[in-house]
Order: sequence, then C-alpha cells, then structure tokens
Amino acid sequence: MTMHEDDGPPAPDARDAGLKAQYEHYPYPARDPREEKSRLLIGSPSHLREIDYWVFGATRPQSTALRVLVAGCGTGDGAIMLATHMARAGRGGEVLCLDRSSVALGIARARAEVRGLTNMRFVQGDLANLAAVAPGPFDYIDCCGVLHHLPDPDAGLAALEGVLAPGGGMGIMVYAPYGRTGVYMLQDALERLAPVADAPKQRLDVARRVMRHLPATAWLRQNGNFGDHLSGGEAGLYDLLLNPRDRAYDITAFHAFLERAGLAAACLMEPARYDPALLLPDPRLRERIAALPERVREAVAEDVAGNMATHVAYVRRASEPVMRADARAPDAVPIMREIPGIELARMMGPDDRLPFAFGTLQVTIALPPQARGILPLIDGERTLADIAAIMETRGLSASRFARVWDQMFTTLESLNRVLLRAPR
Repeated sequence: MTMHEDDGPPAPDARDAGLKAQYEHYPYPARDPREEKSRLLIGSPSHLREIDYWVFGATRPQSTALRVLVAGCGTGDGAIMLATHMARAGRGGEVLCLDRSSVALGIARARAEVRGLTNMRFVQGDLANLAAVAPGPFDYIDCCGVLHHLPDPDAGLAALEGVLAPGGGMGIMVYAPYGRTGVYMLQDALERLAPVADAPKQRLDVARRVMRHLPATAWLRQNGNFGDHLSGGEAGLYDLLLNPRDRAYDITAFHAFLERAGLAAACLMEPARYDPALLLPDPRLRERIAALPERVREAVAEDVAGNMATHVAYVRRASEPVMRADARAPDAVPIMREIPGIELARMMGPDDRLPFAFGTLQVTIALPPQARGILPLIDGERTLADIAAIMETRGLSASRFARVWDQMFTTLESLNRVLLRAPR
C-alpha cells in the first residue's frame, strides 16, 4: 500500500481531533445551498443508473425501494444527486446522510430543503459507532473520500460491510498516489511549518503564504489533475494540503484493501481507464498486455497514465458476485448514462473515433461507423429488438446489427456511457 502518514507525533488522537476541527471550520466541499435552484452536480459513484447497472446488474426492479447510506456525506454532493435521481424517477426509499460534522450536515440539509427533497434523513455520528447510529441494513452505501482519512481504514470498511444488506453494494472512492504527485511533499512541509496542533485559521494562513510564494519547480505546480486548492476556496485548500491524515492506495493496494473486508470490485470507474492497451497502441506491446492477468494490466495502466488521483469503484461482497443482465437479449433496454445518444454521435470524428478524457488524459476510442445511427435510438425505452428493427429498415441486417452492437456496447459500457436500464 502506498501510504502517507507520519508515524511520529502528533499522536493519532491528535490527528483525529485536527480532522474533526477541520470539517467544522471548513466543511468540504464548499457549497452554497442557493445554487441548488440552478444546477445539479453529477458524478460517480452514486449515479442511480450506475447503481442499477454496476451494483445490481440491471436485474433489480425499479419498484423495489432503495435503502441508502451515505457514510461521511460532507456537504452532500453525492447524497443530493442520488436523492434527486430517486425523486425524479419516483423510486421509493431513503437516503440516510451520516457525518460527524454538524456544520457539513447543516449545509447538506439546507441543499435538500431548497430542492424540496423529502427522501433524505440526516444523522450526526461517527463511523466508529456505525452499528449504533445507522444499523441498517442498507442496499447501497456511498463512502467517498472518507476511509483514507480514518485512523483504521480496515475497521471502517469492515463496519460498512457489517450494515450492508445481502446482495447490496457500495460506491467507494479513495485517493491514488501518482495523480497526487506534489501533494504529499507540500503536506509534509506544511506540517513542519504549521503543526496539526495549531488552530485551523493559523494553519490556513501559513498554507496561503506558502502557496503565494511556491516555487515554479514545486511538483504541485506541475500537477493539473485537480484544482480545488486554487478554486475551491478555504475548504479546498485546507482539505488538500492541511488534512491531518491522508493515505493513498495504488490499485493493487486498493484491491487488497477490499479483499480484507470480504469485498470485490464489480466495476472500476471507468473500466477502460484501467486498460493500458488504450495508451500503448504498439502491436507488440499489446500482445504482452493481453498476456497479463487483469490486475497486473490495471497496475500497468496506473503506472503509465500517471494521472489517476483517485480510485472509484462499485463493490460487492466477494461471495455475492453480480449477475448482470444480458446486453444482447432482444428485450434488453439500453440507456445512456447521462449524455444523450444523439450528442455522443455528434462527438464522433470523421474517422469514427470518439474523443474521450480520463481526467487530464485525452484518448480517442474507435467505434463502428453504424454507431452514428444507433446511438440516437437509445432512449431508455426502446428494447434492443426495437432498435435492431429500425436499423434493418435502414439496410443493416439482423446478423450484422448483432456484431456491430456487440462491439459498440462493449466499448461504450467500458466508458460508462451506455448501460442497461433496470426492469420496471
């Protein structure tokens, strides 16, 4: 495991006290509830269509209520997104928002009130007492940006697994090391200049002064993988550079972390990001890549890309592998994750390649030319048989459609752009 935590003083309880003070003074991320009137922040994990597909395999009926825990909800981005999706879709259930910061919970609650969401509940509490404050069971658990700050991440993940319903799943995000190059150097420098025991305002003042005079040679200045310390206000700067405890897991360590809790990744987000063949088009290199075990390929992709600042995954119990609906079945209903199919088709270049960004890494993805006509037909209502019938009237035979669809869906699924709709 790639890990960043000073083994010397201050003691772990002092670090935890510093972390608690941080989120009371600078709740993260900084959000203004009034902005809920004009925008909904979208991301992964905890997008409802992703949960339906990656966690439940597009086999769990939409009529089944969804019991959700957002463990460490902060100011509420993921919780607000999911609760809004559920409300818009008429999906039964509740989103329980747990956080130990009263200030952060207050912001999340205010955001929910502006949206008129009645399917959310707010509980102040700690993961250390999870079974008492949020006993569950929960069908889906979101825990993003939390576990890597805990004194004992393994105990935290085990606690979450303990309140997970049979057949349920989680959306997890942890920091990754290489895309955060420069962060830990600055954290070390600031801990020497502004120890954790100092008041948060004093620490923030020191960080501002350091950033004002940071040499051009500092690795943080070269890192364009994030900008929260530049545009995220006081909370963004504090969270990135002054956090009292911050671990980073490379992909191999992340898998091991999940395994110790009896969990396994159902999907790394986006799956294609972890395919080094996209980055290394040389035929001989691709032969070598194809011969590697899947997890070794993932590690190569992380090593080569260099810009993975987080790992996001949907996970389930290793003893309960996901049973995914057949994307080739005539009654399967493909659905766009977010971008309408007609817009995605317009993004394709004249060479039938789709430009795509994995953060700061730009790639182009080959698609069958027929994808231009198929994508606009994906509306979340038409079955695969419906789409095939329409394409047959345009000259694409059923057998040819099946081959094109197989290539097209496999590619766009790996980009988390085309999924399957859950049954009604």
